[in-house]
Amino acid sequence: MRRSLDVLILFLLITARLRINSFAEAGLFEHFANVVRHPWVGGWLPPAAINAFGPWFGDPVFLLLAAVSLLAMLLYALVDLLQERWRAETIYRLKMGLLGVILAVLLFLPALKLALLRHDNLPHSYSHDGGVIQTEIAIAYFLEGRNPYRESYAGTPMAEWGFPEFRTALEHYPYLPATFVLSAPVRVVSQALFGWYDQRFTYLLLMLLTLVLLPGLVSGNRRDGLLLTMLIGLNPIMGLDVVFGQNDSFVLAWVVLGLWLLRRGRPGWSAVCLGLACASKPTAWFLVPFWGLALLADRPFAWRELPSRLPLLWRRGWPGLLVFLGFVVPYLAWDANAFVDDVWRWAAGTAATHYQIWGWGFANFVLATGALPDRFAYWPFWIPELVVGLPLLLYLLERQRRTNTLGHAVWHGALLLFAFAYFSRFLNENYLGFLLALFALGYFAEEGGMGD
Repeated sequence: MRRSLDVLILFLLITARLRINSFAEAGLFEHFANVVRHPWVGGWLPPAAINAFGPWFGDPVFLLLAAVSLLAMLLYALVDLLQERWRAETIYRLKMGLLGVILAVLLFLPALKLALLRHDNLPHSYSHDGGVIQTEIAIAYFLEGRNPYRESYAGTPMAEWGFPEFRTALEHYPYLPATFVLSAPVRVVSQALFGWYDQRFTYLLLMLLTLVLLPGLVSGNRRDGLLLTMLIGLNPIMGLDVVFGQNDSFVLAWVVLGLWLLRRGRPGWSAVCLGLACASKPTAWFLVPFWGLALLADRPFAWRELPSRLPLLWRRGWPGLLVFLGFVVPYLAWDANAFVDDVWRWAAGTAATHYQIWGWGFANFVLATGALPDRFAYWPFWIPELVVGLPLLLYLLERQRRTNTLGHAVWHGALLLFAFAYFSRFLNENYLGFLLALFALGYFAEEGGMGD
């Protein structure tokens, strides 16, 4: 009997997500008490059940959702055993339905749980500092006609999050304008409907769109559609980032929508989506050169052909450039120094107050030398970034020329981002979650490109 890779991968991802979520929630202050007293989260449980659960192994809602996810996993594996007896269409629909249940209980409901708990507690609780707290404040500044890159966040809930010595972003908003501009309509609607807003509402809506589109990026093999959906939806790091509200899924949604449109022969709209991704966070910039080649042709071509193809690239790509400039140029014109200081100098370590050397990459070797007084000191990370990144860019462009597909475009962009981030001042764990999503897209979106 044939054994199925998707069953193995799904079980691996579920167990990883459960363990990571349990560790993350275990460190939250008074979490058990906050859950059981909230009327919509855990307050519906009878007192005897709350006493039986106790605060030692996780809150009751987490444990119930975990039990549902593993039951759905068991049913998924049993359905898989029937694939030789039932129609392939029936098996696929049952598997996708069970995967949807798992995504609901391990991604969407935990995020909504923390949003509700935050609304009932302190505004700096149960959330990520930049992706939720600071972005919500930036949206408010934007709706009031104020410049989020010029304003201070020192007198806001942002100033209560984390350790005081690491609150270097209180005078800097490090994300690009599309992040708060495109979130503003969701905030307005949420305020009108519910009377309050959490930035995760926007992230969850875009994640839902992402998951719906993913099977459409895969040609032929439906199992690949299941694998791609579970690898991105149950991504061990990005999934937790969605729950707590980091914004990489915001960028990923525009990338996925752009790929989906490009596969359907809509290069202009695809470029618009890439422009939105690039106007949200610089991590999307690394896709641009390879995406541009994918806009030119779905076949290998010689570099001598490139000048004659530039008008075609312009016709297909100008909407993306226009969208990017439409978000960025107004803030450059408004206060270029504040914009560059927030988006670039803060991360590069050259602003008056800047981000620390941090994360899991090359920077740890620099710290280990003992040459720096502390992790806030400046070190020229741009040198290894350039030494490694420029030759790699040229090599990957040549590979893209010879294998010019959408899958290679995303795969090459992910490799370039990985190299740059590894040798940068910080390689935070959320970058690895975003990279995993890009590598998954690059692997499964292998077929196809934009023809002439």
